[in-house]
Parts: sequence; structure tokens; C-alpha cells
Amino acid sequence: MAAVAMGLDALLAASGLRPLQLAGRSLLPVVQGGMGVGVSAQGLAGTVAAQGAVGTLSSVDLRRHHPDLMERTRALPAGEGAREAIDAANLEAIDREIAAARLRSGGQGLLAINVMRAVSSYAASVKRALEAGIDAVVVGAGLPLDLPELAKDHPKAALIPILSDARGVQLLVKKWERKKRLPDAIVIEHPRLAGGHLGAARIADLQDPRFDFENVIPQALAFFRSAGVEREIPLIAAGGIRSHADILRLQDLGAAGVQLGTPFAVTEECDAHPEFKRVLAEAADTDMVEFTSVAGLPARAVATPWMRAYLKIEHRLQAVAHAKSRCTKSFDCLEQCGLRDGTPGWGQFCIDNQLAAALRGDVKKGLFFRGAGALPFGAQIRSVRELFERLLTPLPAQAT
Repeated sequence: MAAVAMGLDALLAASGLRPLQLAGRSLLPVVQGGMGVGVSAQGLAGTVAAQGAVGTLSSVDLRRHHPDLMERTRALPAGEGAREAIDAANLEAIDREIAAARLRSGGQGLLAINVMRAVSSYAASVKRALEAGIDAVVVGAGLPLDLPELAKDHPKAALIPILSDARGVQLLVKKWERKKRLPDAIVIEHPRLAGGHLGAARIADLQDPRFDFENVIPQALAFFRSAGVEREIPLIAAGGIRSHADILRLQDLGAAGVQLGTPFAVTEECDAHPEFKRVLAEAADTDMVEFTSVAGLPARAVATPWMRAYLKIEHRLQAVAHAKSRCTKSFDCLEQCGLRDGTPGWGQFCIDNQLAAALRGDVKKGLFFRGAGALPFGAQIRSVRELFERLLTPLPAQAT
């Protein structure tokens, strides 16, 4: 594993790019984003870390990679007991996935876990991952103002919030400073370019220039200097990054590194079904749609048959939305759910059902989140190693 990482270090040295300095380590400046349900599990995250980069597990419903845990929770009668059993199974899956990713990484790179602030098991998942020895916790889909308290017994773990504009950076850093802890890095995710849940209040806001990297990164760095922040906080740009030139441009703006999701989702080592990878790899920007998720956030996904059918009747479903007595799956995966809570204007479908269908490659029923932009290898499915080589190599030297 060390030899693998050393080879890419040599490529990095010749690339004109700077390494990412994070948690006392010098890493490749390309972070693999966390993708759920189950898309970035131990296979992908461990392989990425083995290359000397940040590999990221997604905490959401990881039991789906463990047949015994699925069998244990398959036919539970609706009620609080079912929710507790499913939550316990997912926490056990976090333990297993971290251990397996650590073994696969060979001690190289850095292992992170992405936990959505919007999920009901947020606090429990963060604590369990830290107890299991995760190197870093990444949190998006909401402001993680309480993350320092949750990680107070783990001062060496890196804490990395995902934000989208300079105002959010200022608010979070000021709040965290009062808790005597600063972020170890901040992911700056562009809502117009990223996939999945997006960091804007409404779909109409996705075009707002306040989210442009050219605005957010310099503004955040200027805030750090003017506020006298005691140490430099690395900024990691995320959304629509597809090439060495993209990384170089963002580092020139002041970013320490970049985060990619979709290009890693279509690698050989990704934990999802081959059909999942094919759908993402073959989709173009014209094949994607923006919609309001059940979490109340804008989202971007491939216009699959299920997605098109849902959007045709979304207005009718929202018109008759009403609160249910309990989650339709006895899971309550989200703290606030448009379907369960009957929230007007929010998504009216079970996101766990649709993402699980995508994980197993079911094009007719799946929800396939995808970021904007053509992928580095087009529609080809290539290895994580090849992806890193492509991203670290200036365009004139690249070969398809």
C-alpha cells in the first residue's frame, strides 16, 4: 500500500498542485465525497485512503451492505421497537465498515465518515464513528453547530463541516470559537454544481453568485485574516470538479484541495451495483433534474424513469400531503421528512427506498444523485488509481 501511495506522491510533485495538509498529514489534494445510501462504503473509502488521500464513508443506512443485519431488521412490526433495531443495526454497520476500510487502506491516507445533520441518528452516528476510531467526521445538510460537543472526547479527530457561502463560514467559525474548537477544514460545496442534497434554501437560489468559488473562497480567507483566527483552516472546494486544470484553478484561488463525488461513484471500487455506475457515467447535464427533496432541500439527480414519473405527479402529492402517525418504513431516517410530516412543498416519497433501489442498480425505481459536468473518463468505468492519475496529470500529458 505504501508503494502505491508513493507513486502518486511522485506524480503530485510533478503536477504543480499542492498537497492537502490535514490532521497532521500530507495528503493528495483530492478528497472523495461521502455518498449514500451505501455508495461510498468500505470498498471505495478504503481504496481511496490507500492511495494517500481522504476516503469517505457515508453513514446513512450502511446495514444494506451486511446481509445478516438486513435479515435481522427485514420483517419487524411497525413501531418504536423497529426503529430502535434498525438504528442499532446501522451503528453496528458503522463499526464494521470503519474496521474494513482501515484494513483496506493499509494505514495510508485518512479515513472520514460523512454524517448528514438532517438525519435523526446524526448524534449517535458521529459518536459511534469516533469511538470506532474514524480519523475525520464530515457533516453537511445543515449547520453542525453542536459537533464540537459531540466530539469533545476525541480531540485528535478532524471535524469538517460542509458549507456553501462565506456567511455560513463566518457564522460557524464564530460559534465554534466560543466552544474552543475550530474546524480542521471546511468543505465549500457549490449548490449549482454538486449532486445530491444542495446547500441552498430553494431551487431558485442555486444560481446565486454568492455560491461561486471565486466569491466564497477569497471571502472566507479574508474573514479568517480579519477575525484573527488562530490557525489557517483549509478550504476544500466541492462541485463540478473534473480535471487537473479545475484543481489548479481552485488552488490558485486559495483552496487547499478539492472534493469529488460522482467521478468516484463510477470507479470499479465503488460499492454500488454496476448498473448504478452505468447510469451515472452515461448521464449528461441535460439528463439531470433539480427538485425539492423530502428533507426540504434542493437536490440534483439523473432523470430516471422513476424521477420523471414522480415529478409529473409531485404537485398532486403535495396538494394532499398530510402527517402520518409514523414513518412508512418504521425507520424515521430523517429528523424532518416531507412524506412523514406532510410538509407542504417538500418531497413526497421515501428517500431511503429510492436510494436503496439505486444502490442495487434498479433504474426503474432508483433515485440516482449526480453532480454536474462531464466525467474524466466519459462513460467509462475505470479504477480509483486511474482516476487519481488523470486528476494529477496536466491535460497535454493525458491519454484516454
